[in-house]
Amino acid sequence: MKTIDEMLHLELLTADQHHQISAWIAQADTPDEILKMPSALWQAVERASAVMGIDEDLLRPPAMDAGDLVCG
Repeated sequence: MKTIDEMLHLELLTADQHHQISAWIAQADTPDEILKMPSALWQAVERASAVMGIDEDLLRPPAMDAGDLVCG
């Protein structure tokens, strides 16, 4: 929900889109139910995600110079 809120704050979603998407997510019991969101809402999320560069962030390999990060 934080990402959806940020999309609203950045004016990438309208207040109505934000409300509808939030309501859909809140009523969904599983990730599969979220995937059944109406296409117009998915398209709004996809456009906002593209502007925010979310896909690029998810595809970027992890930084190996993370300072004092201890894994494992």
